[in-house]
Amino acid sequence: MLESLSAHVGSLYVHVPFCAQKCEYCAFYSEASAGELINRYVAGLVRELEMVAPDLKPRTIFFGGGTPSLLNLRQWETILRTMEKLNLLGAEEFTIESNPATVSADKCKLLRDFGVNRISMGVQSLDEKLLDRLGRIHSREMVFRSFDTLRKAGFDNVNLDLMFAIPTQTMRIWRATLKEVMAMQSEHLSSYEVIYEDDTPLYDQLQAGEFSVDEELACAMYEELITCATSAGFHQYEIANFAKDSSNFRPPESNFIPARACKHNVNYWQGGSYHGLGPSATGYVRGVRTKNWANTQLYCEQLENNRRAIESSEELSPLRRAGEIAAFGLRMNIGWSFARFQRVTGFDLRQEWGAEMKQLEERGWGNLESDGFRLTRAGLRFADAAAEMFLR
Repeated sequence: MLESLSAHVGSLYVHVPFCAQKCEYCAFYSEASAGELINRYVAGLVRELEMVAPDLKPRTIFFGGGTPSLLNLRQWETILRTMEKLNLLGAEEFTIESNPATVSADKCKLLRDFGVNRISMGVQSLDEKLLDRLGRIHSREMVFRSFDTLRKAGFDNVNLDLMFAIPTQTMRIWRATLKEVMAMQSEHLSSYEVIYEDDTPLYDQLQAGEFSVDEELACAMYEELITCATSAGFHQYEIANFAKDSSNFRPPESNFIPARACKHNVNYWQGGSYHGLGPSATGYVRGVRTKNWANTQLYCEQLENNRRAIESSEELSPLRRAGEIAAFGLRMNIGWSFARFQRVTGFDLRQEWGAEMKQLEERGWGNLESDGFRLTRAGLRFADAAAEMFLR
């Protein structure tokens, strides 16, 4: 990656590993909350922030999880005051993930006071039976109440997170959820197909034959998502992400990044550097990928001994990293311009991956143009398979 060795890193991800209870589908590192361990984690995170602060000048900050909004006021104040002391506040985009069951007016005010300006709320469904099926702790009523609380607190950039192809979910239920979510008029929408990951209860149920996967229905739900979101003024800019734009005059199919797109995630997809803090978090800085221990106790112990809690680090070869950047960037509707890809990686996409791009075009999954390459609508649906062709 062509980046200055002395430049500050502009993106910060912080993993908060605590949840009220583990959801049936979740494969992220998280655990049921416990008061004393959370306090110990906060102290460890403060130490880790102090260690990386000299290398950070955040343009984007993202607290994910787990359920970051589970932290109480005192814990949040400790973290935010530390960030203030270390000159890490003032990011252009500061996102915190939340669960509708853990949003409160007091917490919203504190977050706003310290510069948090974007909330990503995990709705998943507005059907009570499906929420129960997924192991969610919130009700549909909590979604509407928490959204109102966020608006009253001054949050004018809110993402709503949905899931589709949930076991027992019908097209009728999916359409009803989409209709209600569009009526809420959030600025951003993320929607993911259920993935059956090893070591999750949902995967075990699938293996036991308790339900089957209907690929045809999943594809139809994805098409319904795109149709509904586009009709409601959203612009799809990545496989699962839709955002509003400040102008209403752009055609839905134009290749641009809308104003309310998640800048933090765009940095990931376009190969930018970022520091990753917290248990299990990964980071990528100056050609080196790091991964923290996926164990909160061990994470805390390392930091209590004044050591970064890094389990592994790997320096990627320039070509391998360029392949990863190509693959991630193709998740976005705009794909890659050849000039931008060369600026970011130092490689010519046409020379290194010309055959792969031609193959995707012949399959109807890619558009190979004079100045760049992007996936078609059909190609985006199978972007993971397309991406594998670019990995070296």
